[in-house]
Amino acid sequence: MRFIHHRFPLLIGLGVLALYRPIVLTAQEHEQAPQDHQPTVAGAMALVERAERELERLSARASRAAWVQSNFITHDTETMAAEASEAYTAAAVRFGKEAALFDEFDLPRDLRRKLTLLKLALTMPAPSDPDLTAETARLATTLEGMYGRGEYCAPDGTCLDIAELMRIMSDSRSADTLLVAWEGWRTIGPPMRDLYTRFVELMNQGARELGFADAGEMWRSNYDMDARSFAAEVDRLWEQVKPLYDGLHCYVRDKLQTVYGEEIVPSGKPIPAHLLGNLWAQDWSNVFDLVAPGDADAGYDLTRILREKETDAVEMVRYGERFFTSLGFATLPETFWERSLFTQPRDRDLVCHASAWDVDDSNDIRIKMCIEINATDFETIHHELGHNFYQRAYGGQPYLYRGSANDGFHEALGDAVALSVTPSYLVRVGLLDREPSSANDLAILLRSALSKIAFLPFGVVVDQWRWQVFSGEITPANYNTGWWALRQKYQGVAAPSAPSPRGEEYFDPGAKYHVPGNTPYARYFLAAILQFQFHRALCAVAGYEGPLHRCSIYQNAEAGRRLQAMMAMGLSRPWPDALHALTGQREMDATAIVDYYRPLKVWLDEENRGRSCGW
Repeated sequence: MRFIHHRFPLLIGLGVLALYRPIVLTAQEHEQAPQDHQPTVAGAMALVERAERELERLSARASRAAWVQSNFITHDTETMAAEASEAYTAAAVRFGKEAALFDEFDLPRDLRRKLTLLKLALTMPAPSDPDLTAETARLATTLEGMYGRGEYCAPDGTCLDIAELMRIMSDSRSADTLLVAWEGWRTIGPPMRDLYTRFVELMNQGARELGFADAGEMWRSNYDMDARSFAAEVDRLWEQVKPLYDGLHCYVRDKLQTVYGEEIVPSGKPIPAHLLGNLWAQDWSNVFDLVAPGDADAGYDLTRILREKETDAVEMVRYGERFFTSLGFATLPETFWERSLFTQPRDRDLVCHASAWDVDDSNDIRIKMCIEINATDFETIHHELGHNFYQRAYGGQPYLYRGSANDGFHEALGDAVALSVTPSYLVRVGLLDREPSSANDLAILLRSALSKIAFLPFGVVVDQWRWQVFSGEITPANYNTGWWALRQKYQGVAAPSAPSPRGEEYFDPGAKYHVPGNTPYARYFLAAILQFQFHRALCAVAGYEGPLHRCSIYQNAEAGRRLQAMMAMGLSRPWPDALHALTGQREMDATAIVDYYRPLKVWLDEENRGRSCGW
């Protein structure tokens, strides 16, 4: 749920290769373009054909360029990245505006869908003015580069990158040490603030040119429903899962208070963000040892097992590949192994954020990930390969249909696969000798909830903040205040109060990759909901009848066929059709989360009896 997949139309402003050259329309294309503006079926067909041909060509170039810029962060790659972004964006904006000319014209379903997708293809709707398009592209690559180069340099001259700071957040139990690391990473934010303000202005201008009120409305319109209905849908799903989150929050706060004291973790107040084991307090699994009941025992330590077996990064990925081949999917191409990045180079800056790439829409799929030999990365690899196999499944669709049913489906597919990394799966692949008894299930569910349930409100907050920034409800004068108000409202998490409040001299949203990286975040919240809905349906297809948290679809061909059928649809149908193909339901449904964690919810309710919950 926390990782991105790359196909250039979905993430603009990334990188370029020396192969880039400016767009040049042929004489025939110049001649055809004015005719495409006529509101006729033939004109719409001509526009779609021309757009798919040109965008596919530019996408492949820009994706390769993005790979280089993300792996070699230098002034030159950023400059060339801006040029590639400018080229693709200019073409996409031009086609989007041409598509808008057909808004009131009656067209066949397939044509109407493709024209709608042309309007919504960009996450960075730059203005059509060439100078402003170029400026938008430069800002996008600059902001991502600032994040990728980010580090904290202490007063003694010691500098720590994000991986080192994450390890401190994970391992330290000193409130003072955690505070230094937490605040240190946020030193990367203030230099982004003015750049981001201008970036928002330009994106809003581009969105208005395409007929939207602002960029946030454009993002929310990309879900086969109007923007207002989508915002309401997010609220509905959140309310379904909020009672489970509230119980987890109450329990964790009480346990942290026992460790750090009432003064640092006061009753009835938000939890200080630096104490939750993660730089963004979006995943609390690293504090499991502090909050687990005294008799908690998962029955095994996957990290220790992997290291004792001397598993390397490549073999970690092989485990993930074998999961998919057990479902009937073809093995990954040799180019995947030749071109992917599995370990962090020590000689250069790069964006280490795990990601899956579809470089040319023609089987050049890759992952980029600085793999650590641990349980978390073992699951993450299964997730990332879910993106790759999904990309390959819809590769035969027309260009505009090469994507997931909605962007939440891409994330959910990977996460649903990761839910099958259960003890029974580990036994079948030889990592465990026997399955632990059900007496250990509570510990397993609690550890899982500290990751997946703790994430849910954060998955709402990031785009809630951006939607309000785009609309002007949150202005540049209160970026940070608005950020922390939303985090307190949804998460019950607050910025540490010492040594000083987080005022407007900070830009804490910039410390989260997806803000400077301009990646919409609602997809991760939807994925957090959909993954359990997918998992419940696939387990039923597989004939599984036990507790949902113990189910693995590994080696089940029927589950694989159901997955393949949904994935192959790509964007060709509205997402409710794809959801129905997999689950038999046409509405997103968070009750599968409640089913999955039911034993934990019962236990939390009993543990919290008599406590003052809420914030």
